[in-house]
Amino acid sequence: MTIDDIIVNALKEDLGDGDHTSLSCIPSDKKGRAKLLVKEEGILAGIDVARKVFDKVDATIVFNQLMNDGDKITPGDIAFTVEGNVISLLSSERLALNFMQRMSGIATSTNKMVNLLDGLKTKLLDTRKTTPNLRLLEKLAVKLGGGENHRFGLYDMIMIKDNHVDFAGGIVNAITNANNYLKEKKKDLKIEIEVRGFDELNQVLNYGNVHRIMLDNFNTDDLRKAVELIAGRYETEASGGITIDTLRAYAETGVDYISVGALTHHIKSLDLSLKAF
Repeated sequence: MTIDDIIVNALKEDLGDGDHTSLSCIPSDKKGRAKLLVKEEGILAGIDVARKVFDKVDATIVFNQLMNDGDKITPGDIAFTVEGNVISLLSSERLALNFMQRMSGIATSTNKMVNLLDGLKTKLLDTRKTTPNLRLLEKLAVKLGGGENHRFGLYDMIMIKDNHVDFAGGIVNAITNANNYLKEKKKDLKIEIEVRGFDELNQVLNYGNVHRIMLDNFNTDDLRKAVELIAGRYETEASGGITIDTLRAYAETGVDYISVGALTHHIKSLDLSLKAF
């Protein structure tokens, strides 16, 4: 699914057979202007998506971009102005704002966490805990906030988690089956495996044949020990309930990556508004 696909589907959902409020009370030929007003400090995201929304509704709308995705914003900033048919502007308004407010909220939250990693090697990752059909936009917002994307879907990495291990009959079976599958299908995918404690970690270290080890729900002391055991052999990733308050302590263990599902599934949208002027 592309950004254009997302926008087209969202417009169908919102517009239906027409914006009857605007159509009923605004003259069809009325022209006007509006500005995107920032009302909360954060990181701007989604301005290119908003441009596409206005263009899909009415290609004659003039979009004057004043700020860029990834910019730091403060209350009173104007990110862009739009000029054209008023009914078209009003028909585009909510969808453009919905995209930008959520994306800017994700970028802002991500940026706050990334800043806590300053001076450390650890990289912040998102997860697949995204809004269905909006993953492309939400992961883009993470990037704009300074984070990095984990796998995009089930198809671009082998990620063996606890249920896979249990259903496969153990660590060794799961890793063996995954490697055999990749050879059989002639696929070049990295293998990551989740471990729930030192017993599973030692099994992985003894058997090998993976690229990254995810240390799930380890406390910081155990994570540090695990990272030391793995050092130089495989990439390391920490996950499980890590918050903005605990992020720095986990990163100081030397782990390569920290994945945080809340980057995309537990977000407050940023306060933005489209105002006539």
